[in-house]
Amino acid sequence: MGNIITAMQKLLSRGISVGVHRCILAARSQFFRDLFKKVDGDSTSGGKPRYLMSDLVPYGGVGYEAFSVLLHYFYTGKLKPSPPEVSQCVDDACPHDACRPAINYAVELMHASATFQMKELVLLFQRRLLSFIDKALVEDVIPVVMAASHCQLGQLLPHCIEKLARSDLDSVCLDKELPHEISSKIKLLRKKSLEEAGKSVEEVDPERENRMKKIHMALDSDDVELVRLHLSESNFTLDDAYALHYAVSYCDPKVVREVLALGSADLNLRNSRGYTVLHVAARRRESSILTELLARGARASETTMDGRNAVSIWRSLTRPKDYNANTEQGKERNKDRICIDFLEREMSRTSMSANMSLTSPDLNMNPDDLEDRVNFARLLFPAEARLAKDMANADSTSMYAGLPASKSKGSSGDLREDDLNETLSVQAESPQLRQQELRKIVEMGRLYFPHCAEVIDKFLDDDVPDALFLDKGTPEEQKIKKMRFLELKEDVQMAFNKDIQKNSSVLSSSSSFSSSPKRGAARRARRKR
Repeated sequence: MGNIITAMQKLLSRGISVGVHRCILAARSQFFRDLFKKVDGDSTSGGKPRYLMSDLVPYGGVGYEAFSVLLHYFYTGKLKPSPPEVSQCVDDACPHDACRPAINYAVELMHASATFQMKELVLLFQRRLLSFIDKALVEDVIPVVMAASHCQLGQLLPHCIEKLARSDLDSVCLDKELPHEISSKIKLLRKKSLEEAGKSVEEVDPERENRMKKIHMALDSDDVELVRLHLSESNFTLDDAYALHYAVSYCDPKVVREVLALGSADLNLRNSRGYTVLHVAARRRESSILTELLARGARASETTMDGRNAVSIWRSLTRPKDYNANTEQGKERNKDRICIDFLEREMSRTSMSANMSLTSPDLNMNPDDLEDRVNFARLLFPAEARLAKDMANADSTSMYAGLPASKSKGSSGDLREDDLNETLSVQAESPQLRQQELRKIVEMGRLYFPHCAEVIDKFLDDDVPDALFLDKGTPEEQKIKKMRFLELKEDVQMAFNKDIQKNSSVLSSSSSFSSSPKRGAARRARRKR
């Protein structure tokens, strides 16, 4: 009795271990009773066993907050209220009764309860999910369907299928996001409903469907050249196949860029549900796709048929825990908060003046000054620098030349380093082109992240590049440098907070990644002395 073990290391970004009382869990759950009995039989060492939640609950992730609520129930028999930081979104207009974070949190609890064989909790969370179905957006019902299928919830699954059958989700979405058995039931139910209502089933042009399917299959294979070949063989266009919508939904960001490079897709085209590609990108929450679309002319002000824009869509998918997460200096901030702020600034910019000029006389500086500003933006504000670079359509090697690359996180939705072999290095091109692209990055940084720009100005104006080498100079000089560097670190943190304030509409021309030519020249003069 009283044997405490360390268990349930969560699949979170920092991996949290939670100590649990094995006797209480074994008494409450047959699942844990069998698990601990097996461990006792197999154990050959005196160490405390550890378990990965992903191994125990293979069909769905269970976060720290959800497991803590379940653990409290194991110990007390009482269920704590849902923590708002993980069960609500950051859309101020949302009642939080069926938003995506609320659904995801309930789905986590359902997966864990079903796995741990807590029948009373399974019934409770099934009723909670049932209450979400009629109020939720149809896209947000899909994770409920998957949970109902994996947990074999006979009451919940038919209700979800009926909801999707009545919805306007197209066949492509059903086939991509649901198991074949479930998507087939939905299509069959749709057909049956039309027949009972005395309506004829809408005839499908087999040739059009075949061409669309070929283009989508080529996109699934990351073969944009094959897409180009299919387009050349007929009058069928990218817009006819909703190819850009498909790529933004399901393909790697690199494929999206290649489709955009074909130059024939309408960036503000609406699909059958009234979504533009920017709306689809907001649901996917991939920053590199977002910036690529905005840089090429997608309009952030476009709304869906129910009045939502890309900002409100992104907000409705983001938890307060993530949005308000503290970030260490020099580390990337949460991508959701950056992108929400980015979209809000874009909307403010376009609403204030459609013809706003982004050029500034302060940017007439030599290439080394531009390079310094871009490099220090990447060191101090890596995520903001990435977005500024993406908006400028500049090559990644020109921005990060000479700097160590951070670890890539792939295309899972996190901000990441671009593949440096994707395009030719700007260094191999003309100095004029390189300077032009660096200037564009600086301009985008000034426009979208003015407070970060001010900090970079301060760093460079105060000769911080030399101060970064704190071990150089006399002991007195080193002491002064260290004190100054600590002061400027505080400025970095303040800039983080300023540049993410909601609905920021003041685009100060004095806030810039740039400094005047005189300041740049003076700084270089100091270095040469």
